Amino acid sequence: MLGAAGVGLGDEVVVPAFGNAEVAEAVAMTGALPVFADIDPVTYCLDASAVEAAVTARTAAVVAVHRFGRPADMVGLHAVGQRHGLLVLQVGESEAPYDEIARRRQRAAYLDAKLRGVRTPDGGDGHTYQQYVVRVLGNGRPDRDAFARALKARGVECSVPVKTPVHRLPEFRRCVSLPETERAADETLALPVDASLTKRDMQRIVAACNALGGLLQPAF
Repeated sequence: MLGAAGVGLGDEVVVPAFGNAEVAEAVAMTGALPVFADIDPVTYCLDASAVEAAVTARTAAVVAVHRFGRPADMVGLHAVGQRHGLLVLQVGESEAPYDEIARRRQRAAYLDAKLRGVRTPDGGDGHTYQQYVVRVLGNGRPDRDAFARALKARGVECSVPVKTPVHRLPEFRRCVSLPETERAADETLALPVDASLTKRDMQRIVAACNALGGLLQPAF
């Protein structure tokens, strides 16, 4: 899509660093330079004001990525695009059948009501809960990693959704300030929310999380 729009050598394309490297790689394949902008701490998608701050005379496009089932602020991003004459593209996530989304939302609502000691996700704007991502507050990555290990020891599968932001990877390393991206990479943890989970499964997840309280001593 970028190539078809004429984006190429000498151009810049604003992309998120919170996620995998595929979008930045696609930009690089056109010959353009990926430029990283910060995310909104609630949606984990590109923040429109951060995108605007990253725009230069060379900026040709913006690529928004919908994250964890929560859509990006396309209204705000299109407004930035219109002000600066930029192409605005979006990368979606594979859609599940409606009944599966409904079951995930039901399980997410249960977790929202029962979890203690972690910051639960904001369910606004049609969240489909591709992943149920909480924040383990405290001492950042050490506490989050220790929390994840303790959950797994209790039989609860969980995962770190973004281990290394793209701007920290060797092939895309940039000296850029992305505080919300860094904070999210250090604090976020994806808990099970699959439509197939039983009530007993959900109770086990809640019991394991609440027993830890969300805050652990740093892991040395």
